[in-house]
Amino acid sequence: MKLRLHQFLSKCGAFSSKEEVKQAIWSGNVTVNGKVTKNIAFEFNPAKRSVMYQGTELFLPQTNVYFLLNKPVGCICSRLNSHERDLNKQSVHELFRNNVSTTVYESLVTVGRLDEDTTGFLLVTSDGKLVNRITKPEKKINKSYRVECYDEVSSSQLKSLREGVEVVVNDHGTTEKYRTLPATVELENEKCAIITINQGKKRQIRRMLTSVGNEVKHLHRLSTEDMLLSQYNLQPGEYCSITIEEINRLIFHC
Repeated sequence: MKLRLHQFLSKCGAFSSKEEVKQAIWSGNVTVNGKVTKNIAFEFNPAKRSVMYQGTELFLPQTNVYFLLNKPVGCICSRLNSHERDLNKQSVHELFRNNVSTTVYESLVTVGRLDEDTTGFLLVTSDGKLVNRITKPEKKINKSYRVECYDEVSSSQLKSLREGVEVVVNDHGTTEKYRTLPATVELENEKCAIITINQGKKRQIRRMLTSVGNEVKHLHRLSTEDMLLSQYNLQPGEYCSITIEEINRLIFHC
């Protein structure tokens, strides 16, 4: 969103009047991306340019931002560490780097995580409270996935998934066992099912299928509650801004 320079300065809170804003600009004390700008009507995108006043960078008041991303395959949901950079890993955060301000970029977190090979619905936000509202297990937020399997999904596998399965996780020398809650499972075809769960265990869908003797070929998250990725017309790697009102209405039903 573009703003005129005088509008930006009026909103940032550093000046007490419009006259002060004008004088700051006309006196040559304001720079945009390092260049003195004396045109009060100069238009720019605050997310892409830096504004300085007498050596101090100015920002618009921070408000929470909300994005819906169609996560592409091959991206992790955490920020890259040095080892991951050496391995040429890709992060969903890099999709935002050049399109939002540095302040917004550094505040972004994903609402839960999808593993590297999983695609689809992913909320990205600066609102930590929203992350907790959605990811707390007691909230039982429904998430739906299209699950393509290597083998046919048998009637006995369907029954087990719908009733809950025993999952065994061996990780770094420790073993964890848990039983999944009943899932809603509808077959699209003999090797593809739509599975809805309201737990958030790591790699849960993949481990559920392994537990019943099948393996996931491709996993794509379709929705969270009534917020459907398909309604936003996003290609893999694309995202759009959404509002907290949309989230409240479609996910929390309020």
